[in-house]
Amino acid sequence: MARIVQKFGGTSVGDLDRIRQVAQKVRSCVDAGNQVAVVVSAMAGTTNQLVEWAKQIGPMHDAREYDTIVSTGEQVTVGLLSIALQNIGVDARSWLGWQIPIKTDEVHSTARIEEIKAHDIIERLEKGQVAVVAGFQGIAPDGRISTLGRGGSDTSAVALAAAIKADRCDIYTDVDGVYTTDPRIMSKARKLDYITFEEMLEMASAGARVLQTRSVAMAMRHRVNLQVLSSFNDTPGTLVQNEEKQMEKQKVSGIAYSAEEAKVTVVGLPDKPGIAARIFGVLSELNINVDMIVQSASVNLQKTDITFSLARLDLSKAVTSIANLKDELAFERLVHDDNIAKISVIGTAMRTQPGIAKCMFEVLSEKKINMQVISTSEIKISVLIQADYAELAVRSLHDAFGLDTSD
Repeated sequence: MARIVQKFGGTSVGDLDRIRQVAQKVRSCVDAGNQVAVVVSAMAGTTNQLVEWAKQIGPMHDAREYDTIVSTGEQVTVGLLSIALQNIGVDARSWLGWQIPIKTDEVHSTARIEEIKAHDIIERLEKGQVAVVAGFQGIAPDGRISTLGRGGSDTSAVALAAAIKADRCDIYTDVDGVYTTDPRIMSKARKLDYITFEEMLEMASAGARVLQTRSVAMAMRHRVNLQVLSSFNDTPGTLVQNEEKQMEKQKVSGIAYSAEEAKVTVVGLPDKPGIAARIFGVLSELNINVDMIVQSASVNLQKTDITFSLARLDLSKAVTSIANLKDELAFERLVHDDNIAKISVIGTAMRTQPGIAKCMFEVLSEKKINMQVISTSEIKISVLIQADYAELAVRSLHDAFGLDTSD
């Protein structure tokens, strides 16, 4: 007998027929002799509608009331799935975040889980009852409902798996696993049998949208084995785990990309302490996430340039905030570009196998693709290029590293 957490996203529970299909998947897992907890999202499109209503009724709304509104989508789903399970003979009950309880910090709408009191759920699981848990929500120190932000249901599932000491957390979605790159732009993309946490974390942060970054980081920290599966077929998925097994046989595990990037360069900054801290401090206050950062010397050795990338949606806000600092920071000019893509080559084998960067740069050069910024980590090389060349870069690199075949 294993203890398993199954998580189903919005498309998986998008209507009543799909909820009934999910119930059958849960029943199959129970019939195999497993203890099962299920975490579900709101039905597809529901959260967007709730968010829109909250914005329309009051653009400057109270975040606590916002959480009260947007958390209701999951409340509907857990009730429906529990009834569907009961109708096919499975003992099940629904749990909302505050009933468990899932305790979070005080930051409403983007809360972080601090503790899960899982004793009652474990007791029910051991008696054979399926726990159907609302994802995306918990209870804040003020006793109010809190929500975890976009993608929070994945985080809920991993946190619950850690709390109940589950053997595995299965993430059911509309894809059947993790691929070497996006199959929509590379028909030869290959589904991976397994991938390490480090690689999955890098792929998620670099643009792959199969798993939410926070959930991967939590699984890695708490050693929760993940499996990515399709809700719509029974094919094997991709295991995300700590063991590297035979990963050194493959130089690169995947090519990730994000085509919705922008780039900002602050030209001619005084080269003295505190300047970078001031710029990125302002961006932090506006909740703008900055990704790649490069600082370089100007022709005038007393000056420096700082270039960074960010989400395209945040560009206008970032440019305005930095422009307001021009008199204070005495920089020469601000240059920005919203037609940027980030391409990343990822693989743990980079630690021991040389030549990855050389191959990547040669391929892009042969395709006449200019690299504007380069950033590296132990298992990732990322470059910024013009967005118009993103698909060509992904396809060319996928071919160059032989990712359509497994060793």
